[in-house]
Amino acid sequence: MLIDLSRALSGYVAQVLEQSWSVWVLVGIAGQLLFAARFIVQWLASERAGRSIVPVAFWFVSIGAAGLVLAYGLYRRDPVIILGQSLGMPVYIRNLMLIARERRERLRQDGEAGRAA
Repeated sequence: MLIDLSRALSGYVAQVLEQSWSVWVLVGIAGQLLFAARFIVQWLASERAGRSIVPVAFWFVSIGAAGLVLAYGLYRRDPVIILGQSLGMPVYIRNLMLIARERRERLRQDGEAGRAA
């Protein structure tokens, strides 16, 4: 049984690796690697801060990764990928909007504090 399972698994892996490697397959792979990279970005930023944080770069990398994987899904006409990536994109953009609003507010408060001093 284990030998059959091993043969089936190695046959599957060989079949996946033998498929035609088009530009679109590379776009999809690049998107998936970029998604993995965003967690490395988050982990490194948290280690530097000594606490769990989500840096702005995490959201930009998320948008780039989602865009690449979405493009691949659109090319493949894969509704699962299209739906999954389309739903995440507004969340990433909204987080960047909230961060920008918070920074503008902080700058405004710093300006008012400077004029009062």
